[in-house]
Amino acid sequence: MTTSAHVPVAIVGGGQAGLSVSWHLSRAGIAHVVLESHTPVHAWTDSRWDNFTLVTPNWHCKLPGYVYDGPDPDGFMTRDEVVAWLQGWLQTFEAPVRTHTRVSKLVQRGEGGFALTLETPSGAELLTCDDAVVATGGYPLPVIPAYAGSLDAGVVQIHSEQYRNAEQLPDGAVLVVGTGQSGAQIAEDLHLAGRQVHLAVGNAPRVARFYRGRDCMTWLSDMGLYDRPAQQYPGGRAAIEKTNHYVTGRDGGRDVDLRQFAAEGMRLYGTLADGKDTTLRFEPTLRSALDYADSIYNSICSDIDAYIEREGIDAPPVSRYEPVWEPDAETTTMDLAAEGVTSIVWAIGYRPDYRWIEASAFDGGGRPMQTRGITSVPGLSFVGLPWMHTWGSGRFLGIDRDASHIAATITSGYHESVLQLAVGH
Repeated sequence: MTTSAHVPVAIVGGGQAGLSVSWHLSRAGIAHVVLESHTPVHAWTDSRWDNFTLVTPNWHCKLPGYVYDGPDPDGFMTRDEVVAWLQGWLQTFEAPVRTHTRVSKLVQRGEGGFALTLETPSGAELLTCDDAVVATGGYPLPVIPAYAGSLDAGVVQIHSEQYRNAEQLPDGAVLVVGTGQSGAQIAEDLHLAGRQVHLAVGNAPRVARFYRGRDCMTWLSDMGLYDRPAQQYPGGRAAIEKTNHYVTGRDGGRDVDLRQFAAEGMRLYGTLADGKDTTLRFEPTLRSALDYADSIYNSICSDIDAYIEREGIDAPPVSRYEPVWEPDAETTTMDLAAEGVTSIVWAIGYRPDYRWIEASAFDGGGRPMQTRGITSVPGLSFVGLPWMHTWGSGRFLGIDRDASHIAATITSGYHESVLQLAVGH
């Protein structure tokens, strides 16, 4: 193993969050390096399906020194448009990125700072730094249940991050498991492609795409919800740890209505509990899950109504969602072969994986213990996590603010150290 030169700051991860910290550090004159295992912002091309669109309006897209200024601020960029937008941002500055460099270990050093083990095309290296910023994303490991391995080997199984389009799956019906943003939109994508879709519905809430003349997320932004610190958010930690509301920006944006899909032939079930060979068992939770999602939908509309009335805004009249379909009975078992299901798309999320970091910065669930990205471990910070500071954290809307805070904290500590050295000298 060779030893690299010491750098003041190492940023692990070259996505938009890590590069945003780099942007601010460069302007502060702080030497640093961005360590990226692939290429910058590669996840947008590698982990999104062909018909992916943003679920937040284009005007939410703000990065350091760069905002969306295209012709459709209230529209929703496709995957390829997001990639092009990000490439335009990368051309506005020169980040010190080392591509194809994976950090396999980050260790807190007794004398201060950190030692990073790097895996590079030319071999292993050891890099030391004073400050380390972890920008690898909040949940990098796809979740697939343990019983998936006991299902019929003839059924193709993929995780949602591997899904690209209906054509990649074998002919036949498809079971999508999970109704977070990815699961609901992938189910829609397959449904629109003419596939028979079976959908295991989870406990995710939903939100109207448009309400009273505007996008709901624009109303919520005006109401200050994206700026409210996590500690002050209604419902506390239980509320912020729930799955994101499902909605879509496809074809100009619309609601994702699972009941309407069912009326059109999609088969809905409750939470998938377990399975073996070709037999699956579902919990009888479908009706309650649909009712809950609709209650959140209408509750958000009520919050917007209250804001409109409080501010005296002239807007179209109040409305509420009324169910267009109800389940006759709860189906709790399925035979994959009998239903012609030839593939399963697991869309039940991701989990954190910080086993490569040796530092006392994590809770019992393996999640970073941080305040606005700053941990109690001197010099160790995180960026790009959902709810790191506000609802906007982890989204384009909040990245610049979070990155700026991390960079300012590092810069302040760096300048203080320089001052102490000067006084001591």
